[in-house]
Amino acid sequence: MESERRVVVIGGGAAGMMAAGTAGSRGLKVFLVEKNNRLGKKLLITGKGRCNITNNTDVEGLIENVPVNGSFLYSAFYTFSNTDLMNFFREYGLELKVERGGRVFPLSDKAEDVVKTLEKYLRRNNVNLIKGEAVEVIAEQGRVNGVRLKDGRTIYSDSVIIATGGASYPATGSTGDGYEFARRLGHTITPLKPSLVPLETKEEWVKELQGLSLKNVSITVMDDKNKKVYQDFGEMLFTHYGVSGPIILSASSHMRDIKNTSYRIVIDLKPALSEEQLDKRIQRDFEKYSRKHFINALDDLLPRKMIPVIVKLSGIPGDKPVNQITREERRILAALLKGLKLNIRGVRPLKEAIVTSGGVKVDEINPGTMESKKIKGLYFAGEVIDVDGYTGGFNLQIAFSTGFLAGSFC
Repeated sequence: MESERRVVVIGGGAAGMMAAGTAGSRGLKVFLVEKNNRLGKKLLITGKGRCNITNNTDVEGLIENVPVNGSFLYSAFYTFSNTDLMNFFREYGLELKVERGGRVFPLSDKAEDVVKTLEKYLRRNNVNLIKGEAVEVIAEQGRVNGVRLKDGRTIYSDSVIIATGGASYPATGSTGDGYEFARRLGHTITPLKPSLVPLETKEEWVKELQGLSLKNVSITVMDDKNKKVYQDFGEMLFTHYGVSGPIILSASSHMRDIKNTSYRIVIDLKPALSEEQLDKRIQRDFEKYSRKHFINALDDLLPRKMIPVIVKLSGIPGDKPVNQITREERRILAALLKGLKLNIRGVRPLKEAIVTSGGVKVDEINPGTMESKKIKGLYFAGEVIDVDGYTGGFNLQIAFSTGFLAGSFC
């Protein structure tokens, strides 16, 4: 009887909770092992604490937004699609909304409500929550038979689902344990790299803009062959080392060969205006401030913190009277505002990334069930697998879909 079968799920994040609740709904005796003092710790900080749970596209759209091994996820996405996920949350009482770019959020804008909904799913399906740290997945003669905890306890089971997350954001418990469990059981771990990560720039002037957030700007990423790699519109942030914020994190996942390729980001500070329209806007501002110096005539055009940097980069003397600025100087200023360039030196460390690229090799996992092809009864779900998507809810959809599949077949 299925009710006599026991399953251990390691990791109480999005993938782990979905896997545990789904296995429990089949009448299995499920033990969810979580080392943090609460479930869903990483979920609580995603999307600035709002939790972008999925994207309102079709299944092909989901696949297209998973640049690493997207085709591996066909079964997972078709078995438990974004529509299924949204219906699941609504059935459990969580109202949703769709924002720009198809991003789906809880109506309340609270990640906490997403976690509470998943906890309700666990309770309803009688999942046993075990507070503790797994240190070993026990396997004999090619099949799993339990999990050993740090405090010496052993939980015997017929199946084990590894849903431990990646190696980014270690403070949330994602410390790479799952890779080690998988490696010890004979699995290949592809090289781990940061994805959806802030970028370091060669330009030093970014330090002067530290903490400045820009909204409604557009960026274009170019490679060293002058080929356009990516374009986006939205919000970004300057830091002491370079740039961050939603559109920068998205851009980072398109810079796949950052060690061997020189990338640059071109920022359009005024994307709603053509250069000609911008020139007219600048002329109006200069007429308004005709008695002032150049550095004091840009308040309507730029955030105050940005003005000294733009003045310096323009090469126009800051103390030059506005009524003496030439047409050519205006053209230089407009071109700078429409094409502020940043040369990328590298990415921030893995611990600062939202997502880990790399993980358990997909060739060693059955895509229809998430079961290991090497060890019977061993399953994987979420970020521990070598798949990662762009921002916009795609990574959480991966977690929920693979978690559902593992929980359905374990």
